[in-house]
Amino acid sequence: MTDRNGIRRWARQQRSALSPTEQDQAAKAAAQQALGLTELAGATTLALYLANDGELDPQPLLDALAGAGKTVLLPVLHPFVPGHLLFIRYQRGEAMTLNRFGIPEPQLDVRKVVPVSDIDVVFTPLVAFDDAGHRLGMGGGFYDRSLASYQGLVVGLAHDCQQHPALPVASWDKPLSLIVTPKGIKRFRS
Repeated sequence: MTDRNGIRRWARQQRSALSPTEQDQAAKAAAQQALGLTELAGATTLALYLANDGELDPQPLLDALAGAGKTVLLPVLHPFVPGHLLFIRYQRGEAMTLNRFGIPEPQLDVRKVVPVSDIDVVFTPLVAFDDAGHRLGMGGGFYDRSLASYQGLVVGLAHDCQQHPALPVASWDKPLSLIVTPKGIKRFRS
């Protein structure tokens, strides 16, 4: 299967077949894997996301990083530049709103916006990944556009069942530095 939309359907079916218990266990196991990354020791500013549509939930990782005194950022749809994200500082317990896709995000406050160049590590959601470190998102290109010039560490978070043998790659696709799944870590580039 090499059709992007076909792969998306396949991968979404894979992750939606996971029970709530399996999802919860996977989120905790992936958080433990990620917390073992040596790259996180010196990182102070990390971007994560809030899970949607069966994505691997980074909440246990987010809580651990915030509890360790790290600056945690969450993406917000850019209000003036279509197809782009802004990353803003997240405070535990702050109210979330649903964006136009129904995904929770913090209230936009320009005083909390952190430039992409100041982020040490970006954890991205994905629909599928492959052995070469390519990721397939939902098709909107938000992360690819927002991280086009980013030179830091891009880490995909996924269920093991989302791995595909080889994804079709476009010139604008932002490759992963590594992938974290509940069963392990795969490194692609530093």
